[in-house]
Amino acid sequence: MGKTKFYICLLLCFSLTSKLMGQSLEQKVSISEVLDNITKKHSITFNYESSLLTGITVIPVSQDLSLAAKINNLEKQTNLVFEKVSDLVYTISETIQLCGYIKGLELQEPLIGATVTGKFAYAVTDNNGYFEIELKSENEILTIRHIGYKTIERQVKFFNLEVCGTITMLVQQEIISPVLIETYIVRGIDKRQDWSTSIDYKRFSLLPGLIESDVLQTVQALPGILSVDETVSNINVRGGSHDQNLMLWDGIKMYQTGHFFGLISSFNPLMTQKASVISNGSDVVLTDGISGTIHMQTEKQIDSEFNGVFGINFLNAELFSNIPIGNKSSLQIASRKSLDDVLRTPTYEVYFERVTQDTEAENNVSAVTNSKQEFDFYDVSLRWLYQPTDKDFIRLNFILINNDLGFNETADVNGTTRTRRSSISQNTLAVGLNYKRLWNEKLSSTINIYDNEYKLEALNADVLNNQLQLQENIVSETSILLNNVLDQNQWRFNLGYQFTETEVINLNDIDLPRFVRRDEEILREHGVFGQAWYKNPNNDFSIRGGIRANYLTRFKKMIVEPRLSVRQSIGEHIEIEAQGEYKHQSTSQVINFQNDFLGIEKRRWQLTDNDSIPILRSKQGSLGITYKNNGWLFDVKGYYKTVDGITTQSQSFTTKYEFAKEKGSYDAYGFEFLFRKKFGNFNSWLSYSYINNTYTFEALEDVEFPSNFDITHSFTLGTTFSNKYWNISAGIKYRTGKPTSIPQQGNEIVDGDVNFDEGNNERLMDYIRIDASATYKFTINDTFRSEIGASIWNISNRENAINNYYRVNESDTVNKFSRFSLRSATNVVFRVCF
Repeated sequence: MGKTKFYICLLLCFSLTSKLMGQSLEQKVSISEVLDNITKKHSITFNYESSLLTGITVIPVSQDLSLAAKINNLEKQTNLVFEKVSDLVYTISETIQLCGYIKGLELQEPLIGATVTGKFAYAVTDNNGYFEIELKSENEILTIRHIGYKTIERQVKFFNLEVCGTITMLVQQEIISPVLIETYIVRGIDKRQDWSTSIDYKRFSLLPGLIESDVLQTVQALPGILSVDETVSNINVRGGSHDQNLMLWDGIKMYQTGHFFGLISSFNPLMTQKASVISNGSDVVLTDGISGTIHMQTEKQIDSEFNGVFGINFLNAELFSNIPIGNKSSLQIASRKSLDDVLRTPTYEVYFERVTQDTEAENNVSAVTNSKQEFDFYDVSLRWLYQPTDKDFIRLNFILINNDLGFNETADVNGTTRTRRSSISQNTLAVGLNYKRLWNEKLSSTINIYDNEYKLEALNADVLNNQLQLQENIVSETSILLNNVLDQNQWRFNLGYQFTETEVINLNDIDLPRFVRRDEEILREHGVFGQAWYKNPNNDFSIRGGIRANYLTRFKKMIVEPRLSVRQSIGEHIEIEAQGEYKHQSTSQVINFQNDFLGIEKRRWQLTDNDSIPILRSKQGSLGITYKNNGWLFDVKGYYKTVDGITTQSQSFTTKYEFAKEKGSYDAYGFEFLFRKKFGNFNSWLSYSYINNTYTFEALEDVEFPSNFDITHSFTLGTTFSNKYWNISAGIKYRTGKPTSIPQQGNEIVDGDVNFDEGNNERLMDYIRIDASATYKFTINDTFRSEIGASIWNISNRENAINNYYRVNESDTVNKFSRFSLRSATNVVFRVCF
């Protein structure tokens, strides 16, 4: 009986299984038939290649299911991909199998652990750099990432789907070379292997007195760089005048560097991400800048996420936004606007007083009163990046800078009240285009083109004499640069060409009596350069040497400039470096009269005429040694520099030789010392600079005498505390006073003019300033992050004299006038990042 039951059960199971299998086989139908039913039921259309569905059968789906459920069922049965194009149209395609090997472009080594991400799938490369991934559509975006390499974001259809090909990734492209000394002063300021000092504001902590990443204030923390009048439009590098610096913004030479006519940088801190500072041993790609180079750079990487920053402080409001455009492009826009037309803060008042101090805008003649003093500044900058292929990079830059000051002058003339308005404006409009092509893993070419127009204009109303004077200084410059770079083992070679055309216009126009003088000069210059850079395999020795040959067409003059930099490591902790360079410069700033441009921005740009205004020529050599170990850093450099071709008008004389027009030279030698110690979250430093800077003017009464920029001793002491949330910094600056001339005692006036003693035989009082600042970062939510900060500039409110001059008064005695630095100023900032 038991066996009978067993056989009966076995027979029933077999019959049931056969029946189910038979039913299953019978129920399978062509997928085309199922799609037709779905089309009729839901009024949609399926698009696909006619051969795609041949031979494919499926179990019919229930008519009671929703459209999405039916499509999901068919995808599981067939492994086909149904993609919704619109509410009425779906496309059908096969899944895509993509495989490949990911390697670094430069060394062609496999990249282990690179991530390959699709919309629904994820893969990681193995030890051979190999990956496999299944994707649903050729239009799907595939993202490939690896630390230290540029992220690749491309549609699947742009990859080779036929074979497992090789995909090369580019190293993050950096203009500056690898770090040699990290945290040279504070975090974000480093020494690089290309002998430059770099500033990276993404990593930057804080410096005393600063809550903005103002690049031209930051560079003054470096030994040997200061400003004798505390402005960013008069930065002195190793005893040179400001016009002897090459100021670059993403490869565009800038002739205007300051807002508030020099008190803050005109380069938006939200846009300017990095800067390189070079005092000697320049790369042959760089021209001009016989004293130094400050190259400011915007972000070079495409950011695929939208983000922005809004900030406000006691001087201006600022806005920044990064806008991704597809997967190959991004646009960054930044702007700043002063607050004076909305609210005049105490900080704004202090800055305004400093700008207009001892000028016609502040103190007019006794019979004239000033009113409705208005000041405004703004800037707009744009950067567009486009990467059409893995080997092509395009960057477009635009910058607009503007400063405007105006005031009414009122006087009673013959019983009638007369009012006229005086004004001064300073603006820059520049555009640049940069294209880089990677021909292969060793050879690249870069083309950089820019056009820049700078204009300084003043309208000076003389209400007493019913006279109007117009002054203009215009610089228009166009340049094209081609640079080819070849990397071969331990060698790097540069070969390139640059053409620059510079036009300078100076206009003086007086309506009564009628007088017009317009000077227009144009200079075209061709430059070719070649350079070789060798680094040994151990990276403890490197040498870079090159030659730049420049031809000035107007004078038919050839100038050859050799440049050399050498670095040698001794053990793990000591570095020795030697540098030298020859450079020239064809533009300089001159002062015709102290009351030019209302006395606010007196300096005007002027081209060389190779005679009364010579071509500036410099020679410089330096030797330095650095010791670093366990958070300690000692860096000492000695240098000698000689510059020929300067004029008295370009040296900011305000006392003796104020009206002289002679040419000469200066010799500067000195040394710079930096001591820095890191301990925990604290970073402390002490820097000291010594310089002996002497003029030689053969045609002057005093043939040799101290330079106006001979700041013999300069000290900076500072400490910064930094952690995840806080940055706190405080410090003190001290330097000896600026040289000046004084009237000869007992014989102060001769023939109605001030009779000066020996040139620059006295000094202004020593300069001392104590500053502090703090910022705090916090998160509002997942979308918004914020930062608040405060700073105090010149805590002791010390009156530091930065200049003086003398005038004979109506009583035939001499009056002394002085200009002072910025008095105590507090600033507060609030930013929101999103």
